[in-house]
Amino acid sequence: MNSFIFSLTTHHSPLTTNFMLNLEIVTPEKRVLSETVDVVTVPTASGEVGILTNHAPLISALKSGILSYNRGGTTENIVISGGFLEVSANKVSVLADTAERADEINVEAARLEREAAEKSLGAWKGSEDEFEIEKERLERAQARLQLASGR
Repeated sequence: MNSFIFSLTTHHSPLTTNFMLNLEIVTPEKRVLSETVDVVTVPTASGEVGILTNHAPLISALKSGILSYNRGGTTENIVISGGFLEVSANKVSVLADTAERADEINVEAARLEREAAEKSLGAWKGSEDEFEIEKERLERAQARLQLASGR
């Protein structure tokens, strides 16, 4: 096991020493983004993860929230929810259930979704699994509103 960790932390091939990441965001409907970027921050089930070049291989479930990436000093944001993240050899693959840019968000629909989820959770009588689904809906609506409002 120690030799495996050693090889992950000390191996540098010519292909992995560049200073950029290839970021790809895909949903079931479309390829949302395919860009070369400097850094990516992703909301995962275990917390927010910052990814720079030569990041250790990683696979994680996604959590609803705002994915941000920086390219040439400019930061862009996309709301994502559900799915998985894979990081390997300076490639960041985001396979999300949904992904939206700020200009694609219907603010009124997101506000109504948030209010409905808050009301539902406030009077919850269902199973724990159903509660988690409803909580995820609330988190997605909040992230959508946050991005659309520019905060």
